[in-house]
Amino acid sequence: MSGRSGKYNEETGKYENIIYLPVTVENNFKPELPKEKVDIIYLCFPNNPTGTVLTKQELKEWIDYAKENKAIILYDSAYEAFIEEENIPHSIYEIEGAKEVAIEFKSFSKTAGFTGVRCAYTVVPKQVKGYTKKGEEISLNKLWNRRTTTKFNGVSYIVQRAAEATYSEEGKKQIEENIKYYKENAKIIKQGLEKAGFKVYGAINSPYIWLKVPEGISSWEFFDKLLKEVNIVGTPGSGFGPSGEGYFRLTAFATRENTIKAMQRIENWKRD
Repeated sequence: MSGRSGKYNEETGKYENIIYLPVTVENNFKPELPKEKVDIIYLCFPNNPTGTVLTKQELKEWIDYAKENKAIILYDSAYEAFIEEENIPHSIYEIEGAKEVAIEFKSFSKTAGFTGVRCAYTVVPKQVKGYTKKGEEISLNKLWNRRTTTKFNGVSYIVQRAAEATYSEEGKKQIEENIKYYKENAKIIKQGLEKAGFKVYGAINSPYIWLKVPEGISSWEFFDKLLKEVNIVGTPGSGFGPSGEGYFRLTAFATRENTIKAMQRIENWKRD
C-alpha cells in the first residue's frame, strides 16, 4: 500500500488508514458492507483463511456498493478452481456491472503448483475508471498498461510456456486430478477434526480448514502445543489480522499419507 496505511496500533492490531471488514462466526465469516465510504475494496473468495464463499447475490451487493461510491473492487480469485457448489461465481465478471468496478487477479500457484515459479494474471476491464481529487475520470486499464510496460520485464519465457501448458487438454486433466486430490484431503481433515471434537469451518470450495482453538488459549499457544506435542504445523489465526484470534488454519496441500497420519495424531492427542 506504498506507505499510505498510516500508523500501526499494537493494541488493536490495525493500521489507522485502513477500514477493516471483520469476518467472524457472528456474520458467518462473510464481510459486511462498510458503513464508511471507501475507495478500494479487497475481496478474496473462496476466502483464505476461512474457506468461505459468496453467492452471486451476495457479490452483487458489493458491486452495487462500489458503483454507488465510485470504489474499485480488487477481487482475488486464487482458489476459484476449488469451488464445487452451485451459484458460487468462479469470476466476479459473472455478475452484472462488475466490469465497471472490478479488477480480478488470479495466481497459477494454487491450481498448478506455481508457488515458487511465480505466474499470475490481472484483468483490468476498459470500463473501470479511477478518479482524481477533482473528480476527473482516469482509465485504469491505460494506467496499468503504462505501469506494466515501464516497470516489468514480464514473466520468463519458460514459465509462460509452463502456464500455457496448463490450458492444454493434458494440462487441464492433470490439474483437475490435483485439485480433486486436495479436496479429498480437505474433507479428511474436516472429518478428523470434527471427530476429535473441534468446531470446524471451510474445507468445502476451499483447500483451507478454519478451526476454533480450545477455550483459554491463544492461537499462537495452540500453534506451540500442536507443534511440540503432535508435530503438526499450521497457521495461527492472529496472523491474518485481529478477527483471526481464537482460530487456526490447516491446509490440504499435503500428501494423502501425511494428511491421514496428522488426523490420527490429533485424534490420539485429544483422547489422551
